[in-house]
Amino acid sequence: MLTDVERISVSPVFVGRSAEMAELSAALKRAGEGQPQALLIAGDAGVGKTRLLEEFVCAATARGAVAAVGGCVEIGADGLPYAPIAAALRALHHELGVEMEQAAAGSAGRLAQLLPELGHAVPEAHDEFGRARLFEHTAQLFERLTADRTIVLALEDLHWSDRSTRELLVYLLRSLRASRLVIVATYRSDDLHRRHPLRPFLAELERLRTVQRLELPRLGRSEVADQLLGIMADAPDAALVSKIFLRSEGIPFFVEELAASYQGGCSTGLTESLRDLLLVRVEALPEAVQSILRTLALGGSAVEYGLLQAVLPLSEDELIGALRTAVDANILRPTMNGDGYRFRHALVREAVADDLLPGEGGRITRRYATILSEQPQLVPAVERTTRLANYWYSASDPARALPAALDASREARRRNAFSEQLQMLERALELWDRVPEDVLADLRPADYAESYPACSCDEDPNGECCERLRYVDVIAEAAVAARLCGERERCLNLCKLALRHIDETTDPSRAAWFWGQRSRVQFLSDAEDSGRADLAKARTLVENGPPSAVQAEVLARFAACDMVDWPEAEDIALAERAIGIARKIGDERVELHARITLGTLQVILGSEAEGLAELRHVLSRAVALHEPDLMSRTYINLSDAYEGLGRSEQAAATAREGCEMARANGLLGASGPVLRGNWAEPLISLGRLDQALELLEGASAETDTRTESTFLNRLRGLIALLRDDLPAATTHLLNAKADPSAVRAQSWLPVSELAIRLAAAEGRFEAVRSELLAAVGEGFPSGKSRYVWPLLLHATASEADSRGLPALDAGRPAALEQVRAAASRLLRGWPLADGFALLLDAELARAEGDFQTEPYLRAAAVLEPLGLPYPLDLALLRAAEAEALQGRRPEATALLRRAEEQAARHGDVRLQAAAQRLAERAGLHAAGPAPGEPESSAELPAFHLTPRELAVLRLVALGRSNRRIAEELYISPKTASVHVSNILAKLEVTGRGEAAAMAHRLHLVPVGA
Repeated sequence: MLTDVERISVSPVFVGRSAEMAELSAALKRAGEGQPQALLIAGDAGVGKTRLLEEFVCAATARGAVAAVGGCVEIGADGLPYAPIAAALRALHHELGVEMEQAAAGSAGRLAQLLPELGHAVPEAHDEFGRARLFEHTAQLFERLTADRTIVLALEDLHWSDRSTRELLVYLLRSLRASRLVIVATYRSDDLHRRHPLRPFLAELERLRTVQRLELPRLGRSEVADQLLGIMADAPDAALVSKIFLRSEGIPFFVEELAASYQGGCSTGLTESLRDLLLVRVEALPEAVQSILRTLALGGSAVEYGLLQAVLPLSEDELIGALRTAVDANILRPTMNGDGYRFRHALVREAVADDLLPGEGGRITRRYATILSEQPQLVPAVERTTRLANYWYSASDPARALPAALDASREARRRNAFSEQLQMLERALELWDRVPEDVLADLRPADYAESYPACSCDEDPNGECCERLRYVDVIAEAAVAARLCGERERCLNLCKLALRHIDETTDPSRAAWFWGQRSRVQFLSDAEDSGRADLAKARTLVENGPPSAVQAEVLARFAACDMVDWPEAEDIALAERAIGIARKIGDERVELHARITLGTLQVILGSEAEGLAELRHVLSRAVALHEPDLMSRTYINLSDAYEGLGRSEQAAATAREGCEMARANGLLGASGPVLRGNWAEPLISLGRLDQALELLEGASAETDTRTESTFLNRLRGLIALLRDDLPAATTHLLNAKADPSAVRAQSWLPVSELAIRLAAAEGRFEAVRSELLAAVGEGFPSGKSRYVWPLLLHATASEADSRGLPALDAGRPAALEQVRAAASRLLRGWPLADGFALLLDAELARAEGDFQTEPYLRAAAVLEPLGLPYPLDLALLRAAEAEALQGRRPEATALLRRAEEQAARHGDVRLQAAAQRLAERAGLHAAGPAPGEPESSAELPAFHLTPRELAVLRLVALGRSNRRIAEELYISPKTASVHVSNILAKLEVTGRGEAAAMAHRLHLVPVGA
């Protein structure tokens, strides 16, 4: 191929970009220190983005970095799947050789989807986890490659990028947090119309702190003069500089074109339109060369030499001569890998293509398609089907474009490029009615669409058309692709289209499948009924039909949806029926998923031994089959089951194993957040708050989706509450409530509990009751008892703490009656639930004025063997308080010490502070002040209040009467009245309400105390 060729009109002097080069160099330095960097270079077409990238790559390699360049390919509406990443990986493989293969060890089979040179792609299920696996393995590859070197990944022309490439880039930027990697990408800012697909991608990246955006400005007059000086042999006069500056508007590429035009003898310049300007040098070339350029312009961003040679009716010598002329004229340049040619600037290619006559373009693309069909080896295998589909489509030949689009869709699916698969399938649907019947009869068989029943035997008893692809089959493939790539609205529309073409009475199984797809999408998009109505419709259609994969899946999904929202005993029978059907038809995958649902239902509905055994069996089978999605779901449900039973050590260990499995199988981006949450939750129960918070931060970095947002924010809020950071707890609570998925019982119940605990901590007892009554009004499913017990407990504790407040006393009996009614419907029978139940009974009695030690000690006796600090610490604190009230100080002191020990284990700063206050009030010898708390209230000097007056003020702020203050501080009501009068005088306020407001506003008492 051509190498050292003469290049005219390109300035050897790099001008006007010193600030941008400094930014890039600084990013390279930070990356070398282990801080991954990402820079987006934006600018108008021709402003010098590629030149800046080339200069930076040269500078980076001179400093010891390894650089790999990849360009997005414009061959269709949304580019070629993963084209720039694949090109960059190919360059890295060429540069690093064996080191690259060693870094890919264990993942080569999956990475072969991007880089076939690594070996044969491993066949795997093409589900919603497939792309996540590919992304995670790619991230791991870059982690290993950058362990001892800095790598620069340079990507050009992101405005032509495909969606799969954009999503992979986002994943890399989010997941690579300690690697020596610099990602630099360019795009045309002037091409981004309002609906351009790159816009949401850029908006998403702007939220990442590691991403920097550089906007390349146009050159000023002095910089244009410097550029012209580098291009021309002699210094240009001032008049020419001014003329070219005005005409080029500071665009370096146009400066070069204008300079070339001037050097060629066109001293005045230049034509009126931009297209004419771009074609000036093209039209100065011989006709034979122009003909080659017209052909090349329609071949794509770059065309292989072999393909170009086969398409053009020229001898090799004639072709080489013409190409050399175009390269010498600086119209073309060899591709980076040296196997083909591309226009030096895309603007010229676009201008040449736009200048073609009607019909001329179709003839050229038909020639490309014909040659590629006959000689497929002329282009890389990963590009072949997509390029052929686009060539036939551009040639306006539906009979050939439809089969090619279907083949390209299948190839895109195999590479987990679901967006590009959807694009090709929608093209196939567009072309369907324009294709002759004989072509339709010879199309490929139906491709993978999960459990969709593609076989047409029900319409043809002889089975002669079983393999024939039908219009609704293509819709089914497109619906799955749309769901997997996140295009939920398009999936719904496709299902609606299919249901218009299906007779539910004669084809109930297919209709049920599409109703099921609608349900899945609505469940994911948090529709008001979570898609339950559509799932019920699907169930009606297959309820009494013959055993089928659709029937088993619909029944299993029905039980699974109930499992996460409103589990009842009948769901167990439904899951068992799905298992029986799956076994009968030999679909083990559907069977195992149904068994996961069954085991989980058994645990949460009271048959924990059977349920845990079922889940452990499925896990062992999933590991044997090496089904990552099955393993992931089992680890999630099993760890959650252990935590619900109070077996937090086992829950943490199981979730940790799940995270390790997810990482090994490239699933951290898909199931990693919930697995990390399931790991963090038991760690919180065990008091390992720092480790839990670290896991939650890692979960946030793995994904930007709303997946498990309620769950993760709720856990963050709980940690903040335990640490007495009430503003942070409030922020996390609001974020948890903002997520639409919070409407499901397993989400809104623990969020409601957090809201109750936070309101109680802030002394907002009316808000606590409102939250309680709202929750009771929604109703509590018995299968979610693990979430309801603590909610009722803390709401009841608030009722007890607010005794004596006139505004709340009137409604308390009704509220407590609702608590009792709700508790009577909850499940018990395992130690944690039994402990909560006993503690709730004790708090109900306290709320009604019967504050005894024994009920709390019974609860503590049940809870202590679990080894969990919570709610044991609360039971012990209440028992100590009851003993102190009875005057039994030695017993109270012993219980208080135990309570403080458990609160310290739990990391509950608030409960430790409450224990310290109890010790101060009752004169008990406690274990010492809580971390961060003052030694005693005497160290809170304000308004000359004595320690006793501060204690009284705290109770005034809580709305206590003089009688209640006297009881709690073990003083007489008259003494309490004297203290209140002194407080009002020192604070210079007129009443108890003003005193309470000032106390909170000036932090004279602990917040929420």
